[in-house]
Amino acid sequence: MDALAADVWVVLPPLLIVVGLVGVVVPILPGTLLVLAGVLVWALAEQSTTGWVVLSLSVLVAAAGRVLQYLVPGRRMKQRGVRTSTLALAVLLAVVGFFVVPVIGAVVGFLLGIWLVEVGRGTSRGEAWTRTKHAAVGVLQSVGIELASALVVAGLYVVGLLLS
Repeated sequence: MDALAADVWVVLPPLLIVVGLVGVVVPILPGTLLVLAGVLVWALAEQSTTGWVVLSLSVLVAAAGRVLQYLVPGRRMKQRGVRTSTLALAVLLAVVGFFVVPVIGAVVGFLLGIWLVEVGRGTSRGEAWTRTKHAAVGVLQSVGIELASALVVAGLYVVGLLLS
């Protein structure tokens, strides 16, 4: 049984990291948190200075990524005229869309929600579509920033493996 327990500590961290990276792109899973959990499990198993330094750097990178994930696209969307209340209503429609048509429905619901809210506010259809495109770019930026920070954390894990 001890060999099996040792194998779990070897297999679990990279498994959590891979599932976490997938979770960044597929919004069902908490991607960055799973990647950090993988590094945490590794650091606990490693019980070395290298493990704790890698974990600390990983937490800092993930935190910076989380902050940038909201600041950069949010500022850009506000500059383009997309209101926060529009985004909130669009997220609600994305949740409904997710349950109507799994995964793809979330994207369709989000984009349709922005367009409908903007048209409902009296914005012309052309301007509503332009704001919808800006919001879509903002969401892609947010996912890209999260993916980049998760990949850096995964890279720190690999460096930690090589150093230990």
